Amino acid sequence: MKNIITILLISATSLMFAQKSSTEKADRLFDRMWYKEASVLYEAQAQKLADNDKRNSSEDHQDYVRVLKRAGDAYFFNTDMENANRCYDELLSNHYSDVEPEYIFRYAHTLEGIGRYREAKRWMKEFSKRTENKDDRSDKLNQVNQTVEDVLDIEPGFTLKNVSVNTKYSDFGPMYYKDKLVYSSAIDTSNYHTRIYHWNEQPFLDMYLGELNDIESDLDKINEFSEEINTRYHEATLAFSPDETKVYFTRNNYDGDLGRDGNGTNHLKLYSAELSRDNDSILSWNNIKELPFNSEDYSVGHPSVSEDGKLLYFVSDMPGSIGATDIFVVDILEDDATSDAEYSGYSKPRNLGDNVNTAGREMFPYITDRALYFASDGHLGLGALDVFESKIKDQTFDTPINLGAPLNSELDDFGFIIREDKNTGFVCSNRLTGKGDDDIYSFVRLPEAAPKPCDQIIRGYVSNTITGERIANVAMTLYDESGKELEKTTTDISGAYAFEKVLGCATEFNVTAAKTGYGPKEKPVLTLDETGETVVALGLETVNELIVEEGGILKIKIGIIYFDLDKSYIRKNDAAIELNKIVLLMQEYPNMVIQIESHTDSRNTDSYNMALSDRRAKSTRDYIISQGISADRIESAKGFGESQLINKCSDGVSCTEAEHQFNRRSEFIIVKM
Repeated sequence: MKNIITILLISATSLMFAQKSSTEKADRLFDRMWYKEASVLYEAQAQKLADNDKRNSSEDHQDYVRVLKRAGDAYFFNTDMENANRCYDELLSNHYSDVEPEYIFRYAHTLEGIGRYREAKRWMKEFSKRTENKDDRSDKLNQVNQTVEDVLDIEPGFTLKNVSVNTKYSDFGPMYYKDKLVYSSAIDTSNYHTRIYHWNEQPFLDMYLGELNDIESDLDKINEFSEEINTRYHEATLAFSPDETKVYFTRNNYDGDLGRDGNGTNHLKLYSAELSRDNDSILSWNNIKELPFNSEDYSVGHPSVSEDGKLLYFVSDMPGSIGATDIFVVDILEDDATSDAEYSGYSKPRNLGDNVNTAGREMFPYITDRALYFASDGHLGLGALDVFESKIKDQTFDTPINLGAPLNSELDDFGFIIREDKNTGFVCSNRLTGKGDDDIYSFVRLPEAAPKPCDQIIRGYVSNTITGERIANVAMTLYDESGKELEKTTTDISGAYAFEKVLGCATEFNVTAAKTGYGPKEKPVLTLDETGETVVALGLETVNELIVEEGGILKIKIGIIYFDLDKSYIRKNDAAIELNKIVLLMQEYPNMVIQIESHTDSRNTDSYNMALSDRRAKSTRDYIISQGISADRIESAKGFGESQLINKCSDGVSCTEAEHQFNRRSEFIIVKM
């Protein structure tokens, strides 16, 4: 913005050089913050140096770079982002090694100011790299969890209206006073000669009072707020005590003359005045005095008083500031009681800290019982100053939130005030769609949209942890964090499952998997924090290494049961040894019930093979029973002959002995455990 912000921001930036040059007049104008006039001279000098054949000399080169910087800064501090971008672009494109990191930061801001957000993001990363991540603006403007695109996607929360009293000059700094609105304007209504503040060639600022309409969206019947407070120089931004008998306001460092420090900078100060009634019962603001923490060396301004009247918030670049300008707070003490006479009536100023303040500019605080509202170019925004909200929680301020468009724009948006109970208020902006320089807009805060449901579907799969094969028909159960059963399902043929129950995001739950022959598995899970699916994979292992699953059927896998040719008795030296493994397993799991199936190869006749395999199955059953296993735990013992060959070796097919051996097998199928 092109007005009171600039006064508070700049004394003499450390990036400027005090060397003598042919731009001495422009430098004097710049140091006095006559930026518009200074920019004309800098531009002319830059063009002259650009055309100079001698600019290849080191001295001329340095002078040209310095003039480009000053020209860009003159535009930047006057919020002429397009021209500032042009100058900074020349600097970074052709003189990068001569550019301090601060100019990368400013260049990124000008890109935001002209709507080139993607490029701004890239240059802000370059700023972070150049500052080795030591400047917190790189962190706050490149937040991990938010981008400029996220700010642009914020649902509109306000409707804005340009108020009728705006002029072609600067109108800003609204504040409620009874059923009226006080604001600052550069409209020239004095009887003196036109008073111009030269950084943007506008009349000096005074405060005016207007009556609000019924819905507080506009105002009329404009009068001067106070003859006692308004002077020949700047008065702006004020705040009232809860009973509205005391006012705090911002004024130039002025005591009969416009005072300046050694750098030619005229700082801001905070003043207070009290409402009194004279003998004719006419109310007026009197007893005007400076606040004790003002200084000739730094600025103090833009007050806001807490609703209980105990705290005074303000902006300053005083020692202890984190950035260009910070928000501070003091206690307003009763009866001027204080332990420090230096701050009579007030406590020592306290910086609000780096959760609110950044290395950039924090401006125009407005405190309610709900939140602190302020403008900043140090937090992630849409360009220049944006309005942020920091909610009050446990007497501390939460991480500031950008209030999004249309409240915020590519240029300066600031001076936000609100009646929390009515959701109405005012904000200021120098966006290009306004009537003049800074304009006042009334707004209505829209009801907060109901939060979009954040839903999570739970799905996944179950596999064998040893073989990696997916497991079908696994009983899956979903429990909430308290252990309450929510739903049951089973895995399909591919081992996949999905619950129909919809859970909330970031919700704790448990999934269990169980199947006969496998050890149970439970897995605690936290759903994701955005709508979608949480995939939960579980691995199961059989309860014993002899138990395997083939084609969805649990079997006991032992070595080959060998029989003598055409015989069915159990050989003690090999077959019995393998069958004893089954006996031991069934003793370990006393509820296990099995089926025995015996198979032959294709050699010999079908009827012969069927009879032989059946005898072998029953012989196997009898042996297991003889070892102490109850007969009712063997559900069946049956031969299948050559009817279930597992390879190509059917009748008439030539096969090796090894290939035939694959078909001569005994299988032990687990029915239950």
